[in-house]
Amino acid sequence: MGNITTALSYAHIKPSLISAWIVIDYMHMPNTQYDNEEFFSEYAKMPRSMYGLDAAGEWHQLKPLFPQLSGKDVLDLGCGYGWHSKYAAEQRAREVLGIDVSKKMIAEAEKRNADSHIKYRVSSIEDYEYPENRWDFVISNLALHYVEDIEDAFRKVHRTLKDGGIFLLNIEHPVFTAGVNQDWIYSEEGKPLYWPVDNYFTQGERTTRFLGCNVKKYYHTLTQIMMGLIRNNFIIQRVEEAEPPEEMMDIPGMKDELRRPMMLLVKATAAKKGDTP
Repeated sequence: MGNITTALSYAHIKPSLISAWIVIDYMHMPNTQYDNEEFFSEYAKMPRSMYGLDAAGEWHQLKPLFPQLSGKDVLDLGCGYGWHSKYAAEQRAREVLGIDVSKKMIAEAEKRNADSHIKYRVSSIEDYEYPENRWDFVISNLALHYVEDIEDAFRKVHRTLKDGGIFLLNIEHPVFTAGVNQDWIYSEEGKPLYWPVDNYFTQGERTTRFLGCNVKKYYHTLTQIMMGLIRNNFIIQRVEEAEPPEEMMDIPGMKDELRRPMMLLVKATAAKKGDTP
């Protein structure tokens, strides 16, 4: 699964208290920073790394968006520890392929979430071959903000989906990625005052720092994401902005997550090849 999204630097929250909602997904980066041993050991301490989907703050919204998977073929783009791949197998998917650019993440997926119906492969989202009409369902959780040419990724996903296939993606919300240093502005007492957004319409590379590493991702506007899907023959079925569930509200800093969106969830259907949505 795309375990945690990017380098959140919440100075007021100790790493041990960073909740499942706060995600740090270096595993999808096209370089190998995430395979750094020291960083990987810190990442492994995150709640969703340890406890899986039930510890993910967006799971209560993402799970209902999954289609019926019995007998279906599933592609998991940026699979991380393999939590979503394993969930698909548990839903009786016929075949599941999970890809991730990080060798360490794939090794962890094979250890934690192995199944006779799942294959894991080291590959970036950009370099996967996307065979035509191959998959019934493609899931990408917190990975596409590491892809520079997101519209090309959408085009390839549409090609590899069967007619009527489902694409379910969870990406960092543009308001979050456009945040200055992806952090709050704090009072002298360390209280979050507001979330600053700047250069909203300036697409491209953004860099933040977390756990001693510089983390590179690519910023995409809301229009770029939604119209990119529509231009590539997807029919939008559902759009949600992730909110942490009520049962997580007692976690330090969690109530502040209701002050700005962090994740954007989109479910889309692949229109027939050659048709216009």
